[in-house]
Amino acid sequence: MSSVGSVEERGRLSTGPSPWIAAPALLFFGVFALVPLIGVFVLSFMSWDGLGGLSFVGLDNWKAMLSNDVTQHGILLTLGMTLLCWLIQTPISLLLGVFMAGNERYRNVQAILYFLPLLFSATAVGIAFNALLDPNFGMSRAFGLDLLSQDFLGNPTLAFYTVMFVIAWCFVPFHSLLYQGAARQIPVSINEAAMIDGANRWQTFWRITLPQLRNTIVTSSTLMIVGSLTYFDLIFVMTAGGPGNATRVLALDMYLTGFRSYNMGGAAVLGVLLVVVGLTISYLLNKLSGSSKMESTMEGAN
Repeated sequence: MSSVGSVEERGRLSTGPSPWIAAPALLFFGVFALVPLIGVFVLSFMSWDGLGGLSFVGLDNWKAMLSNDVTQHGILLTLGMTLLCWLIQTPISLLLGVFMAGNERYRNVQAILYFLPLLFSATAVGIAFNALLDPNFGMSRAFGLDLLSQDFLGNPTLAFYTVMFVIAWCFVPFHSLLYQGAARQIPVSINEAAMIDGANRWQTFWRITLPQLRNTIVTSSTLMIVGSLTYFDLIFVMTAGGPGNATRVLALDMYLTGFRSYNMGGAAVLGVLLVVVGLTISYLLNKLSGSSKMESTMEGAN
């Protein structure tokens, strides 16, 4: 009887936890994510100024926003920002993360310094860089260099790339931390074996370290790309979308359309576009990378 009981007990344990355990999380996700998303989608077919009553206008909001030159420019800016953020932040974060994963004492101190930008609020960072980049009272007066006397935030071309630099300065520490943690999980014996076989540091990094970080690269890239679609606070503080519309990305355009132009229906259209683009990019990135298979990069390490 005891053996039968133990078999039944093992059978109950093998079935895993009850699916009801996930019910609170699913309820929370549904109330605070799915319901508002459905509400925004419905609002995109309505005309509403934020105060009065709603009226159904069909596809008029979609036609008006998609044919708007400002919105089209915002879409291009957002896609360009997304690509540039990935191209700039990924190699810097990867190299810093691998470097900080070393065991030397001084690297722990440097890791703290690299992480500091992530601790500051976007508002504080925006105000600080506005003061530093002021052509009359900023770094140009402090160092007396003509290069720093340019109007970085007043020039339409320079403003976009200046914002890119500040965004990278803010978020590189977070992604470096991801790579640092992943690099420290790589067994030292693998690198030692490669060095015994005659591999130099570059070959070890390219052929040993980088393949082991594949899943981390996918995770970091997904967070980086999807997150870049929603940059708002830092750009709003630094340029408010200017000069002109040089930095009016889609997330900022959504805010200005809804709360400055009182066109909530048009703002809802832009919100739906951001969600669709974000989900599409995230899905394609995971499909192309093969991360959905969830293979372990540590297979064969032991």
